[in-house]
Amino acid sequence: MSAKIKYTDEPIEAKIIRDFLPPPEELAFREEGVKVTIALSKKSVEFFKSEAEKHHTQYQRMIRRLIDSYVDTYDKPLTSRSTPTGKRAG
Repeated sequence: MSAKIKYTDEPIEAKIIRDFLPPPEELAFREEGVKVTIALSKKSVEFFKSEAEKHHTQYQRMIRRLIDSYVDTYDKPLTSRSTPTGKRAG
């Protein structure tokens, strides 16, 4: 038989944490999808299928989230310096 739990009457230190969960309407939102056909390497597909199985999700969803994450990181407006200008004057 396991040992009995001994309860004490000590003060509880509680602190309020910021609400970090998204609202329900944000969870229900589904971004518009566009169907595409893409050829991926066998190695990449096998990797995502294996990882998806471990995490009980779909491998296509993982690939989509990876691409979305990339876009979120690098989708910044071009500056005048980084826009293509065609041929250089010279």
